[in-house]
Amino acid sequence: MTRILVAGAMGRMGGRIAALGLETEGIELAGGFERKGHPDAGRDMGELLGLGRKLGVSLSDDIKAALDLTGADVAIDFTSPASTLENLRACSAAGKAMVIGTTGFKPEELEEIKELSSRVPCVMASNMSLGINLLSKVVAQVAAALGPDYDIEIIEAHHRHKKDAPSGTALMLAKSITSSIGKSLDDVAVYARKGMIGERARGEIGIQTIRAGDIVGEHTVIFGGLGERIEVTHKASSRDTFARGALRAALWLAGRKPGLYDMQDVLGLK
Repeated sequence: MTRILVAGAMGRMGGRIAALGLETEGIELAGGFERKGHPDAGRDMGELLGLGRKLGVSLSDDIKAALDLTGADVAIDFTSPASTLENLRACSAAGKAMVIGTTGFKPEELEEIKELSSRVPCVMASNMSLGINLLSKVVAQVAAALGPDYDIEIIEAHHRHKKDAPSGTALMLAKSITSSIGKSLDDVAVYARKGMIGERARGEIGIQTIRAGDIVGEHTVIFGGLGERIEVTHKASSRDTFARGALRAALWLAGRKPGLYDMQDVLGLK
C-alpha cells in the first residue's frame, strides 16, 4: 500500500487527487497540507472533500510535520514553483518520494530539482495524462518522417487562471519534436507574431497560447505542407485525467532508486 500526502489539498487539482486516491487500489490517503495558517488546518479531510464522513485524516499547514506524523510514502504536488521546491526540499530531507505536476520552473529551479532528486525518487512531468505522453512520442516520429518541408505549429489552450505560458505540455511536445530532428528549441521557437514579420522562416516552430474560460487543457500540433496539413490534437475534458496519472506515478515510485523520472518512464514508453 502506497500512502500519499497531497500538497495544496484544497485546490482544484489537490482536491481531485485526494478524492480519487480514496478510490484507487493500492493507494491510501495519509493526509493533505496547505500553506501556513490555512483556515482549514486541523480539520478532517473527509469533511473538507465533501464526503459527508470523517476519514480520520486531517489537513496540515506544515509539510515537515505532516511527513513525520502521517507516515506518507509519496507527496504529490501540483502547486506553484516556489511551493513545490520548498516541498521537495522537505521530502528530500525526510527521504520521501515525490510526484511533481507543477509547471513554470526557471532553469535554476530545474537544476535544484535535479540535485534534490539525486537523494529521493521523483517523477516530474508537465502533463500526467497517458494520451499526451503517447502524443509526445507520435509527433516526434511524424516530424522526423516528414522532414523540413513541413511547417510545425503548436497551439495550446487553458483556463483563464493558468499563470505560466506557454504551457509546460506545449514545451514538452516542442522539445520532443526538436530532439527527433536534431534541433535546439531555443534556436527555432517563435512564441508570438505581430506586425510585418516577413515570410515564415524555414525550420521555425511556432508555439501559440490561448487563455479563456474554464478550458482544462487542449494541445494541437500542426504539420503544414504544400497541398496537405496534418493536425494531431489532444483535449482534456477533466482534471481527473491528470490526477489519475499522478496516482499511477505514485504507485510506480514504490521501491525505485533515487533519481528524476518522468511519465515516459512510468508508462514504459522509453
